[in-house]
Amino acid sequence: MAFTRFLFSAGLLLLAAGFCPTAAAQSGAPDTTQVQLPLPQASPRALLQQTVGLTDITVEYHSPSVKGRGVWGQLVPYNQIWRAGANENTVISFSSNVHVNGKLVLAGKYSLFVLPVSDQDWQFVLNKVTTHWGSEGYDAAQDVVRVPIVPEASAFRETLCYWFSDVRPTAAHLNLSWEKLTGSLLIETDVHAQVLAGIEQTLAARPNNWQLLAQAAEYLVQNNLQAEQALHYINESIRLNESYTNTWIKARLMASKQDYGTAVVYARKALKLGDKDDATFKAQQPTMRIALTEWQAKAY
Repeated sequence: MAFTRFLFSAGLLLLAAGFCPTAAAQSGAPDTTQVQLPLPQASPRALLQQTVGLTDITVEYHSPSVKGRGVWGQLVPYNQIWRAGANENTVISFSSNVHVNGKLVLAGKYSLFVLPVSDQDWQFVLNKVTTHWGSEGYDAAQDVVRVPIVPEASAFRETLCYWFSDVRPTAAHLNLSWEKLTGSLLIETDVHAQVLAGIEQTLAARPNNWQLLAQAAEYLVQNNLQAEQALHYINESIRLNESYTNTWIKARLMASKQDYGTAVVYARKALKLGDKDDATFKAQQPTMRIALTEWQAKAY
């Protein structure tokens, strides 16, 4: 009797303390809550990012391993669309419009597939739907582009890997390597159009900034673009503040127009305007003097 009163009193104390037994505890049923151990994935997630010119390109994928298996034509069957990775869709995104193997692709996010063929060129496929599990539910009607690629033999790679090569301001190659094959896409950006639009917008807001005008002219001169616009920018920069930097840009611009006499005049002026204690100017002097000698030989 005393023991029964003890159990009753203990129960009251537990309830008062806020203890609420679960249904499983009350019934004695086993706990079936799904708990997963923190184990590594068989095909780990990978994220690849690259800026090409002013365009950000991102590839998100899961990377399967060979594990001693045959890959092409076996693990990845021929003549069937493949998720180009593991698990959910492999996804590629572009922050601005690009050309993929010459075909226009608008800025946005796309799923990436590969159609491998045993005796023909393969195809890289960009599709509008990015939320599928791999190729399940794939609909060719949602394809944005299909571009042919020629897979090439390469060093053995145990895990699938995407990587960029030949990165330039205007283009880069996106490569997919796995087992002993590599396929590549050429991604091109219209970086000059983007830069020129940015120049116009910035100078419209700050039309009297001589340094911005000089930077704009320098970009055009370096890339051999719009010589007359470059001349306008550099003349305005010199009018606002004559310095060795903008004077030297004009000298190079005139040389590019094969007006070597004028190039010589501005090169000499730039050398006089430079601060002999300025480290940047001192580093440029040898190049400036060599160019001046060459232009003098062509002018006279």
